[in-house]
Amino acid sequence: MNAIDDLKKVGTSTWLDDLSRDRLTSGNLKELLSSKSIVGVTTNPSIFAAAMGKGTAYDEQIGELKQSGSSVDEGVYTMAIKDVQDACDLFAEIYKESDGKDGRVSIEVDPRISADRDATLTQAKNLWERVNRPNVMIKIPATQGSMPAISDALAEGISVNVTLIFSVPVYRSVVAAYIDGIKRAAENGHDVSKIHSVASFFVSRVDTEVDKRLDAIGTPEALALKGKAGIANAHRAYAAFEDLFEDADLPEGAHVQRPLWASTGVKNPDYPQDMYVTELAGPDTVNTMPEKTIDAAIEGNGIHGDTLTGKGDEAEELFQKLSTLGIDFDDVFQVLEREGVEKFVQAWEELLDSMKGKLA
Repeated sequence: MNAIDDLKKVGTSTWLDDLSRDRLTSGNLKELLSSKSIVGVTTNPSIFAAAMGKGTAYDEQIGELKQSGSSVDEGVYTMAIKDVQDACDLFAEIYKESDGKDGRVSIEVDPRISADRDATLTQAKNLWERVNRPNVMIKIPATQGSMPAISDALAEGISVNVTLIFSVPVYRSVVAAYIDGIKRAAENGHDVSKIHSVASFFVSRVDTEVDKRLDAIGTPEALALKGKAGIANAHRAYAAFEDLFEDADLPEGAHVQRPLWASTGVKNPDYPQDMYVTELAGPDTVNTMPEKTIDAAIEGNGIHGDTLTGKGDEAEELFQKLSTLGIDFDDVFQVLEREGVEKFVQAWEELLDSMKGKLA
């Protein structure tokens, strides 16, 4: 038993925020299932850029793609899909044992089309069909352009991981999109008990941006609030989750859309390395962590029970203090969403440039 097992007891599933061909072929990912109790995997463009941009693990498949005349975009997705398929197969038993809740592996649509509803839906359907595993989740960003595609994909029977959520208002819109999509799925004749969704709410990036602004304010009161906004923002989101799903009119057999805590690696070395784990433990949640954060949780002081339920009012008070000090949260969240999309686009384009050279 370890801290990750204790997280499971209070209702938080732990997914690894990383995937690579090396992890799969070396047996490392399989070993993590047993030694560190992870029950799922998430990926994003930055993760695949790091995996495919170095080493020789993909060379054989790159050679095959080159011989077949594959385009760069198609080649990158072909390799990513192969990794996701193999990871899905590895987690298939967990998927069955958890009745579809865990054992999930996520793959993201091209971040360059995040403003295009139709293109996002088309690629979500394409990835769902090509991966062809019941435990895959298609990641769609919670941008204004992609939000309708979340409902559309769910209505097609696709399990969706909604990503790049930073603010509670956007989170509420995501939940509304989920409820609309799952109702449409039922109307379309899909077995909604087979459709699962998570809402990926980013945490550490909020502290990075707010801390920078608190440093600029510079007063003792402002500096005393550093490192508190990210967790409080997640607590506010969890309070919204409880409120929105308490009396939600879901089709029979449908599941709640679980909050997933993303960006849980601590950016400031002065903060406890497991703070976004111990303070975000509670029922019906997922925490996706880089392996370094998983290790920090296992080596830390343990899980302190449910640290989510009943925290909403306290979190609102903290946000009011921050706002009074001059933190403009509307601007904070706009900056974070824009930068989030830009970072993924940049990682994806760098990967394509790298692959172009290898396929040339």
